[in-house]
Amino acid sequence: MRKVKVSLRPIVSRINLPTVLKTTILPGDSTESLFIATQVGEIFCVRNGVIDIFLDIRSQILKLGTSSGGYDERGLLGLAFHPEFYYNGLFYLHYSVAGTQGPGALTKPFMPNPCDSSTLNLKWINRDIHYDHIDTVEEWSLQSNGQPLKRRTLLNLRRPFLNHNGVNSLNFSPETGKLVLTTGDGGSGYDPFNLSQNDMEIAGKIIEIDVDKTTFIVNPPVVTRFNELPVPIQETLMVIAKGVRNIPGIAFQRCYKQYIKYVGNVGQDLAESIFSFVHYKPIPVTQLTRAFSMNSEPDQEGFINFGWRGWEGAFPTSIIKECSANSTLDEKTIAYYDEAVKTSVRRLLPLTSYFHEEPRPDKFGATALTGVQPYMGNEIPDLTGSLVFTDLARNEGSQPPVRGVLAYTRVSADCKLNDFSVIETNYNFGSQSAYYVSLGTNLEQTKLYLGVYGSMKVADFNQGTIFEIVP
Repeated sequence: MRKVKVSLRPIVSRINLPTVLKTTILPGDSTESLFIATQVGEIFCVRNGVIDIFLDIRSQILKLGTSSGGYDERGLLGLAFHPEFYYNGLFYLHYSVAGTQGPGALTKPFMPNPCDSSTLNLKWINRDIHYDHIDTVEEWSLQSNGQPLKRRTLLNLRRPFLNHNGVNSLNFSPETGKLVLTTGDGGSGYDPFNLSQNDMEIAGKIIEIDVDKTTFIVNPPVVTRFNELPVPIQETLMVIAKGVRNIPGIAFQRCYKQYIKYVGNVGQDLAESIFSFVHYKPIPVTQLTRAFSMNSEPDQEGFINFGWRGWEGAFPTSIIKECSANSTLDEKTIAYYDEAVKTSVRRLLPLTSYFHEEPRPDKFGATALTGVQPYMGNEIPDLTGSLVFTDLARNEGSQPPVRGVLAYTRVSADCKLNDFSVIETNYNFGSQSAYYVSLGTNLEQTKLYLGVYGSMKVADFNQGTIFEIVP
């Protein structure tokens, strides 16, 4: 693939960890403004080069970084503007709610053991007590006086662990006009309860929400399963996909009269993977719950399955151990052989995977996929029509300062696992670490925005910079 070099133009600096970067046109304006959501609960608006606070819900966000040495995957994770935002002022938030901290679903770290069937068939029990926190999805309105106001709650989700809650988790589909929620399997590692493949579990799915339907339910119950939802809420939901581990959003690329959908699935220990699909057949939640109540299998023809937890991208999920006789080598054991077999022909193959251990000199060792966006602009012609993605940090086993990675791939028609290429940048971060934590675009996908942070700890404040990626 062609080598591409770009520059990074700073737009905003010294902000908290950015989770969402996207643009919209404010009512009464004629040009787009850039919106930046931070993990701690701020939303900034960059309008005509001036940055202002659009909304501050820090007091409503769970206290972050207290139970994990500063690293955290909770907080303000999703922001989406209604397709008719210019006229109706509606926007949507996904965040972890203050005061909802629980002890977690397990008392110790989880690791599957193929020799111990009890570790392969764990159940999440006493869910109303054993959970980590509650996430909420809300609808807000920008009033005529310019002040945002919460209108209603769409979902309240109890999450088993602190991680795998998704990021950039709310996006509207240009095909259906519905809100798409992308979260994750609920966390820990290796999906202890196999929530991602269980049709009744909300965790590990991609969900469409019809926000134009009114349920008249002001305070939805806190749930973990679809059948716990009131029927009027079930009737607003469709499931697009399952087999999700953790997702940095969904992106849509117009191609003639249809859209290519891109989804990145963060890996366990082997690989990060990006999936693409055009056609899919979502399943109404009412159909799933009806099948569950009748103990039958719902029709899943055309339904998307990314394969987790049996598959990590293109590979059966593996447990990695150091070889006792040679510390430079690793032993890899299939973690869930039976599940890998069951989902082998049902799963979608990835567009591309890239690896945590990478022997090829022109590639890089991965840490975690943090953003996936198509680029349809002409200013960087070598990237036009391609899919750009970011990884948190180059895994080289080296000492700080850390550097994130920009890369790109393209869709091809041969159904093979695609290659990818690193995008070189000329920005000098000096002695400061630079984790690439988010990637965004404008409405026409002709601009790319990169969120960089100086630490992996959300409680290390004001270390963020937002860049535009330019020639």
